[in-house]
Order: sequence, then C-alpha cells, then structure tokens
Amino acid sequence: MEVASRYLPAGARPGVGGDWFDVIPLSGARVALVVGDVVGHGIHASATMGRLRTAVLTLADIDDDIVARLSAEGRDAPRPGHGTETAGDVGATCLYAVYDPVSRHCAIALAGHPAPALVTPDGTVELLDLPIGPPLGLGGLPFEATDVELPEGSLLALYTDGLIESCGRDIDVSLSLLCQALARPSAPLANLCDAVLAALLPGRPSDDIALLIARTKALDTDRVATWDLPADPVAVAQARKDATAQLSAWELEDAG
Repeated sequence: MEVASRYLPAGARPGVGGDWFDVIPLSGARVALVVGDVVGHGIHASATMGRLRTAVLTLADIDDDIVARLSAEGRDAPRPGHGTETAGDVGATCLYAVYDPVSRHCAIALAGHPAPALVTPDGTVELLDLPIGPPLGLGGLPFEATDVELPEGSLLALYTDGLIESCGRDIDVSLSLLCQALARPSAPLANLCDAVLAALLPGRPSDDIALLIARTKALDTDRVATWDLPADPVAVAQARKDATAQLSAWELEDAG
C-alpha cells in the first residue's frame, strides 16, 4: 500500500486528544490500517489512546483476534487514577482493516467508528455499508468483519468523526463533500489529504481529526507460490525443498 495521513488537534479545546492511526506491516505482505478515537481531551483520553494503540500493535504482531481482545481491554482496564472507572466510561471507537495484496481482499471491522470511503480506479466513490459494532468496552457484543474485494489502485479513506461532524452543517453534507474531494484516484495522496481538509474544514477544527488515505497495490501471480500440504510431519522436508527451489527461481536464495 501507498499511504498518506494528516492529524489536526482541536483548535479550541485544551489538552491532548485521543485520536490516532497506524499502518502495520503483517506477515504474507499484508497491511493493517487502524484509526481510533477516544472521546475527550486531557491526560485520561491520551492515556487510554496510548494503551489501546499499544494493544493493537501487539496483537497485530501475533495476528490475534484484535477486535475481540480490544473489547475486553476497553471493558476491563481501569483508567489511570480512577480505580473503579473503566476505559468504557471514556468511550473509544476503532476501525481495523487488513488488506491482502495477493487476493486483493480487505477485511474491515468497525467498533462504533465511521465507515471508510472507497474510491475505485474509475473515480467512483462510495461510503462502505458495513455493520458497526459497539464502541470498545460497551455491550460485550461480537464484532463482525466484512470482506471487500478491491481493484488494484483503489483508495481507502479512513478518518475520525471530527472530520465530518461540524456545528451548523448536516453530516450528509459533510459526507458529500468528502466524496467529492476524494474523486481523483490517481492524484498524489498527500494532495488528496489536503483537498479533503480544505473541503471540510474552513477554519480550525473543533475536534481532533485523523485522516489516513491508502492506495492499494497487488502482487502478480508469478510472485506468489502456494502449496497444499498434508497434516503429516513427513511433509516438512518436502515443503522445505519446495520453498528453497522457489526462492532459487526468484533469485532470493539469501532470503532462505
């Protein structure tokens, strides 16, 4: 993936906010995209954001069930200095997506977070219709991941609600402005980020804003090798031979 991002702190509210984003390399050339939002400002929002972000990075590194674990994390962990209060009292939303460049499929799960916008290479923009689970730490309900196939060169725009929620403007108007600003799939991503902010934010934002735009790439079939192996220890030797031969064919012997 090719990515670009912007983060804008609120102009009027004191204290550090709780919006964050991450791009995480995973095994198999996959990439995870994360955007989260802890409600409020100040040390408690910042501490909760840091804890959730660390949990995402840790669980992504071991390919764990992130949305389920984060739900438990938000429900059970105390806020700093508030013994019996939980992170759920603060309120936190999160979007977690994993893109596979081999299959060109992207699995997306929402925990109370706005759905991303998808821009296909022909310039069509749509707000993905995805099931939205409860915010982290609330309800204890399961989260549902939705699989979306993305043509190579598609854009995914992830953002926090500060981008589209503005006093005096209907949210549908904001979403329309967002789609219009994104309808240039071949434009440099940094320029698209600036265009989105210019279209939706005439002045200083009243809430923190995180914006992450990613352009998908794909691996050609000749760069991918797959074998079906029996569940038998004797298959290990053959798998090692096949992998070594494939690395040699790709002139990647040193990687073995």
